[in-house]
Amino acid sequence: MQSLILGLAAALLWGMHDFTVRRVAAVANAAALFLVVLGAGTVLLAPFAFVAADWGAFTPGLIGFCMITGLIYALGVYSLFCAFAIGPVRLVAPICGAYPVLSVGFAMLQGRQVDPLAWLAVFAVLAGITVMAQGESVVDPDALDANKTKAVMWSIAAAFGFAVSFGMLHSAGQQAPDLAVALIARCTGFCGVLWWVLRQRIALKPAFVIWPTLLLMGALDVGGMIAVTAAGAFERPEFAAVTSSCFGLVTILMAWRFLGERLSALQCIGAAIVFSGIVVLGLV
Repeated sequence: MQSLILGLAAALLWGMHDFTVRRVAAVANAAALFLVVLGAGTVLLAPFAFVAADWGAFTPGLIGFCMITGLIYALGVYSLFCAFAIGPVRLVAPICGAYPVLSVGFAMLQGRQVDPLAWLAVFAVLAGITVMAQGESVVDPDALDANKTKAVMWSIAAAFGFAVSFGMLHSAGQQAPDLAVALIARCTGFCGVLWWVLRQRIALKPAFVIWPTLLLMGALDVGGMIAVTAAGAFERPEFAAVTSSCFGLVTILMAWRFLGERLSALQCIGAAIVFSGIVVLGLV
């Protein structure tokens, strides 16, 4: 149950983060925005990690493991941005949202027993997210055909990035303090994105204009990452990855409530399916 609650907390935080992204996406390049958000989250996390964490638990191998995790996580988020920039939500969201299935699959490979009812709940969550996505607008069919392959590839990269990094965060969280693990991962992810921004000569100045908003996004992002990482200390940590995938649902509901975006009957059905799956997971 603890993993389930932590996953829901991550979904809420990341959903609010993505809701904010919708309002600032046109201000600067996605990589520039993501870099500032990563940096802000790292700065906010650092004091707590240094004070509360027992750094003596880290070995050189574990530090390297956390660094690789951070790079994979950054790649997953960057792939997500690229996928949504190319393809429509109804194409991209179901593929990106498939990472919980991979997470549960990885848990099976590690020797954990996964009840068939849990698998049914996982697919219910994914089906609900897919149904929710069907209510979104579709880009021009010709443009969709031209970019479909690229969008699918980026979506698959995002799904694998999330599944692998979350699994690695869970493993690292079982060996060392959660805050320290998250800090090392975020610092490395920040360096990776910074390298990409410098390599592509992406302008950062437009992003700094809205630094208060990006600071808030950084806090929401790091909060979600910590919640998922903390699940590694409880039973069934893969369930946190499943429920955290509901962040897209949170974003859509917030857009409906605060931006007046239309929420169709189909999307309401999808929301019911998602929450039904979560309830079943809590009972397994």
